Amino acid sequence: MTDTKPPAADVQRIIDSAARLGVELTETETLDWLAAMTAAPSDSDVTIDASSGTFGHKVAMLDFSPKDLERFRRIGAIVEVLGEPGDSSVESALALSGSAAQSHIQAYPGDADFFQRLNIKADTREEACLRMAHLMRKKALDFARSSTYQFLEAKLGSYPFDCTHRGNAVRKGSPMSWTFDEVSEGILRLEHDGATHEFKWHEVALDPGWCKLDWVVVDEERGQLTNASNVIDVTWEGPDGEIVALDGYLDAFFQEVYLEAEDAEMFEKVTGFVSEDALDEYVERLEQEVQKYLTKSLNYGKAAKRMYNVFRLSGKHLEAAFVRQLFDEPATILYQVWSLITTLDNATQPGSSIPLSAVRDQADALVIDVIDALEGAEEVEIVKALLQLQRSLEHTGDVETRLERIDAAQTRVINVVNTFFKDRLTQMPTIKDYIDEIQSHTT
Repeated sequence: MTDTKPPAADVQRIIDSAARLGVELTETETLDWLAAMTAAPSDSDVTIDASSGTFGHKVAMLDFSPKDLERFRRIGAIVEVLGEPGDSSVESALALSGSAAQSHIQAYPGDADFFQRLNIKADTREEACLRMAHLMRKKALDFARSSTYQFLEAKLGSYPFDCTHRGNAVRKGSPMSWTFDEVSEGILRLEHDGATHEFKWHEVALDPGWCKLDWVVVDEERGQLTNASNVIDVTWEGPDGEIVALDGYLDAFFQEVYLEAEDAEMFEKVTGFVSEDALDEYVERLEQEVQKYLTKSLNYGKAAKRMYNVFRLSGKHLEAAFVRQLFDEPATILYQVWSLITTLDNATQPGSSIPLSAVRDQADALVIDVIDALEGAEEVEIVKALLQLQRSLEHTGDVETRLERIDAAQTRVINVVNTFFKDRLTQMPTIKDYIDEIQSHTT
């Protein structure tokens, strides 16, 4: 990151640009944030907040607010994979990631996204893989369902060839997706060239790939449903003290906020083995995602979130300051609405333990959110789509109609989100140039 302070005239220009768009961007807050971003580097990039007991990269901590911390800790108890009490061979550090970690600026975060570092001490890599597989499966089985949560799926291993899984075409190399029944049985069946191929949980774990667990959670205090996911970065610590990632890549730590200060020692031990080029690699991966959401899978909301992280980590602090303020605008609640439509669908799948009353409450809340955020034809169209969707979710017999209404509701919402972010992002010339450059090279 650069330590060059932006000229006052440049700061005023982005404040004026925001004002023309009706976006509130105060000079004092902007200058304070820019000062923190351009401060001289310290001995450590990690900051610990003693009052909340959280820690993370100093840039990530600037965007974190502890106001919902206890809620996230409650959800964390559901999603975190742990060893047996007193087992020192299994170490964990659980963090918030995504919009949940940026709660200071994202007034309307989407899902509750967690990231966990799970370090396993073992004599061999194979032993560490099998231990990880046992712990992930145990978590899924122990937290399968209740009135406040419903397990959805696990990701473990990679599809070995193009094939069909549960009637859906899947591509070679993409993460294997396991339902609860498949995790419970420990067997995943694929159709390929007219034959059925069986893959066992503990065998797939020897080449684990991307590890992830997903739930729907009921927030009883808020009367809100949330998709809660935990991406698990599993590492093996050998007898010689070397630490390696079981999936071949040890993740960097530029966007996580860790929930317990007592985990800092384990965190620092593991991240000591992160590549020296981690920042450049992380920004490069984010830019690949920006390109994806500006071209093949057009979604200016998702692109904006990733652009913000690219800008703030690559020295484009003025651009970051401008994008940062967009996430707090009332219209961005539609990004949460878009995400929660999928949550409603997940919560009403056959066999779900989530009470229908919670689904009704959530659907009603989404309608109110849309009414508060929009007006005119857009409001009418999205409210109509949500009401139709609500009726479909309560009567699960007609699967085709259900899927059509889910798609229709999400399409209407994402069109408004795309328009909101596109109109505002392209008002800042340097960001418009950045977007034009990406899109011109992929057309």
